[in-house]
Amino acid sequence: MSKVNLYKGFEVELFTGSLNSHVGVSADIEKNFSNFVKEPDNRNVEYITTPEKNYEFLYEKLLTPRKKLRKWLDNIGLTIIPSSTLCFKHNIKFQRSEIDNVYHQFIEDNYGISIATSSVHINIGIDDLDKLFAAIRLIRSEAALYLSISASSPFLNNKITENHSQRWIQFPKTPRKVPFFVNHNSYIEWIEENIANKNMQNIRHFWSSIRPNGPERPLILDRLELRICDFVHDVNLLLGITAMLELRILHLFENINTLDPLAASIFSIDQLSAICDQNETNAAKDSLNSELIHWQDGKKVICKEWIQNLLSDLSSTAEKYNMKYLLKPIYKVLEEGNQSMKWINQYEKGLTIEQIMKISIDDMIKNED
Repeated sequence: MSKVNLYKGFEVELFTGSLNSHVGVSADIEKNFSNFVKEPDNRNVEYITTPEKNYEFLYEKLLTPRKKLRKWLDNIGLTIIPSSTLCFKHNIKFQRSEIDNVYHQFIEDNYGISIATSSVHINIGIDDLDKLFAAIRLIRSEAALYLSISASSPFLNNKITENHSQRWIQFPKTPRKVPFFVNHNSYIEWIEENIANKNMQNIRHFWSSIRPNGPERPLILDRLELRICDFVHDVNLLLGITAMLELRILHLFENINTLDPLAASIFSIDQLSAICDQNETNAAKDSLNSELIHWQDGKKVICKEWIQNLLSDLSSTAEKYNMKYLLKPIYKVLEEGNQSMKWINQYEKGLTIEQIMKISIDDMIKNED
């Protein structure tokens, strides 16, 4: 792996339960595993990987905590459920993981169970602030593509929805309108204003498809955090999505003038914000089949074709950094469909949601061996 590769880290949310129900044990998991933390709803738990450049190391860091958790869950008759929403029939009451947590109380009161989803947040290390915000602008403009590859939430409460990513449809994006940040100062001012006027409760209460991250937000930033992806149980696919993201950022750094939306789009930054929000909604509904608006020229394009074109654009960069092999799982998704599309196909053939999840859980376990 080249020295110019970027650091990558993950925040992985999981649902726990049986083969037909969601069972919250996150508080117990946190007590037994130092690298797992509770989510506000007890049916959710999260683990965080430390930053690495090397994809082989990333593979182990993603898989090892999951395998250890699975072994512990097996002992109490539970498992990891690969859906990004509460797919089985469930109690719609919020199940608090920490009764005395004031922030969790705020979340329950204001959002309820809509917040109970699982996802993967991909962090890419960028310590040059101008480059960081250029990357945030570009990746936000293309965030719908990453959601479409990862979509894994067509079910909710033992029913099929009309969405490939029900998670992204129901998730309470906050604040509702997020501008394109032209630089670090514009981000600081916007954050401070939204905390002051109570649109955000704190710096963590910024829930969008992408955001700057770092050790002391909003002042000290060192990474881009892509938050739009559904939970991806196939680690090779997750690394493929990450490689595509990293390659796009490296490609941007070599072509700032032609790829930074500030310079390369026909739209104003306000128009870009609206286009990106609409693209994300369209992708959440129909994923690879969705019709999107391209941020550069406004032309309508089918999501699958956009991804194919992007992979073609990244081909030389992938060869340059010896990363082409990492993208193979994405080509497979384009050929066979994403997880949601496969599940919908199984459902339409007569399988129940419980049967579909059992098959996916077995596949997940098989791929961990």
